[in-house]
Amino acid sequence: MPSSCKDIRAALAACLQNSDCVMVDRNLPADCLRPPLVDTLPTQCQQLKRGYGECKRGMVDMRKRFRGNQPIAVSQELEAGAGPGAKQLYGGRPAVGAVVRETDGREERKDGG
Repeated sequence: MPSSCKDIRAALAACLQNSDCVMVDRNLPADCLRPPLVDTLPTQCQQLKRGYGECKRGMVDMRKRFRGNQPIAVSQELEAGAGPGAKQLYGGRPAVGAVVRETDGREERKDGG
């Protein structure tokens, strides 16, 4: 299985294992995901189930074939390995923290010109 849906699948499995449907009523997790029992799941498990379905659909969606699914568990900045103070390479700001000073066009050049 591709790694884009692995995290949300593991979170759904953990949520199902801790739900009352499995722990108290002793149903199988697969049975808890089906219509008669799906309404008894906590809201978090229902949201994870919906997110996992969207993730699986995104794997076959031709519009997302090259970009892939968006990361779910962590933000895009942390996923790319950038620190909290990292600048974006677009948006009208320089990528490096260099300050660009304005000139009026009459400054002398340093090389003597």
